[in-house]
Amino acid sequence: MSDQVAQVLPTSQPRLPRGVRLVHNEAQGGWVLLAPERVFKADAIAHEILKRCTGEATVEQIVDDLAKTFAGAPRDRIHDDVVKLIGGLADKKLLELL
Repeated sequence: MSDQVAQVLPTSQPRLPRGVRLVHNEAQGGWVLLAPERVFKADAIAHEILKRCTGEATVEQIVDDLAKTFAGAPRDRIHDDVVKLIGGLADKKLLELL
């Protein structure tokens, strides 16, 4: 049985669900996703991905944008990181896939 249930497609449009916010929190030492009774600390890479999860951009567009922003990083590695993060957060109900 797979750990990941959410299917992240290139056409999926991830967004923060109602009640979940991405905020900068000095006490936590950076960016965090705040959800009811939960906090997820976002490292710099997670923050770059999450700030693009507006419900408008597709996963493919997010990967393309990150590949342009971080030109030295291999696109396939960016794709894998994006899908893994989005899928994991969707499983935890911290992201919705439209």
